[in-house]
Amino acid sequence: MVATSSGSGNAGFLEAYGLDRDTPGSVRDALDQTHGALEKADLFFGHGSDSAWDEGVFLLLSALGLPLDSGDEVLSASVSDDGWATTLAWLQERILERKPLPYVTGRAWFAGLEFLCDERALVPRSPLAELIRNNYAPWWTGESPQSLLDLCCGGGCIGIAAAVHQPNLEVVIADIDEAALTLARENIGLHKVAARVSAAQSDLLDDLQGSRFDIILCNPPYVDAEDLAAMPAEFLAEPPLALGSGSDGLDISRRLLRNVGDYLTPRGLLFLEVGNSWEALDSELAGLPLTWIEFSEGGHGVLVLRADEVPEIARSLAARP
Repeated sequence: MVATSSGSGNAGFLEAYGLDRDTPGSVRDALDQTHGALEKADLFFGHGSDSAWDEGVFLLLSALGLPLDSGDEVLSASVSDDGWATTLAWLQERILERKPLPYVTGRAWFAGLEFLCDERALVPRSPLAELIRNNYAPWWTGESPQSLLDLCCGGGCIGIAAAVHQPNLEVVIADIDEAALTLARENIGLHKVAARVSAAQSDLLDDLQGSRFDIILCNPPYVDAEDLAAMPAEFLAEPPLALGSGSDGLDISRRLLRNVGDYLTPRGLLFLEVGNSWEALDSELAGLPLTWIEFSEGGHGVLVLRADEVPEIARSLAARP
C-alpha cells in the first residue's frame, strides 16, 4: 500500500526521520516508525505525555481512529493509506513546527475526559483534576458544594470536569479572552452540560460582581519572566496571555487575592494554582498560615484558602507597595 495524500510529508523529512511513504503493513510497524521519528527529534514532552513512546501511541491511534485504550490486540491490524498519510502529516507538524501534540490532533484529556483543544487556549494540564475527583476533600466537608467558579478557564476543562463529576453543581467558567471562551463553549456543548455551566467574559472577578461561590478554582497565568524566557519551543504555540504574569509570575494572583473574599460564600474555598511561583508567594506572605497541597498524582504549587483566611492575606497584600 502507498500513502498518496499531499499530507504524507516531503521526501527530505521522511528520510531524515526514518519514515516510509509506503503504508506499513501493520500497526506494530507504524508504531515503530512513529516512535522512532519522535525519539530522533529534539522535542519537549510535557503537554499530556512525558515520552516519545507515549506521544507515538497517542498520535498513531488518533490518526488511525483507534481507541486510545487499545491493547496489544491492535498491533497486528492493518493500516489504511489515509491513516498513514494523516500520521505522516501530524508527525511533520509536531516535529518541524514544534506544536504540542494536542494542538496537532485537536483533542486533549483532563480528569479522564476528552476535550477539544487548539491554539485558542492552553493545553489542559493541572493538578486540580485530582481535587475534582476527590470532591475537594479534605478541605470541603458536609453537603456537596452547590456553586463553583472556574476562573481563567481557558478551554473550560476544569469547570466542565467539575460539573461532569458532580451532577448537581452549578458552574460558571470565566476568562478575559473571548477566543478561549469560544473554545470553552464548544467543550460545554461536547459534554452536554449547558444547563449547569455558563461562560462569562471577565477580567478576573471584575465582571462577576454580586456572585458568590462555594468553590473557586483558578489556574491563572503564573509563569515568571525567567522561566518564560527559557521555555521550550512547544510553549510558544500557546497563547502568551495565558502564560506570563510579571517578573515573579504573581501579578494576576495578587489581584485575585486582594478581592476574592467578596466572591466566596461563608464556607467557600479558593484553590489557586501558581506552579513554580509558589515559593515567591510563600515568601511574600511569610508568617501567614498558608496551606500548599501535596498531590498523590503529581503537580505542585496549589494554595487552598478558606473564606475566613482571605481577609488577612488581602490586608497583607494591600499594605505592600
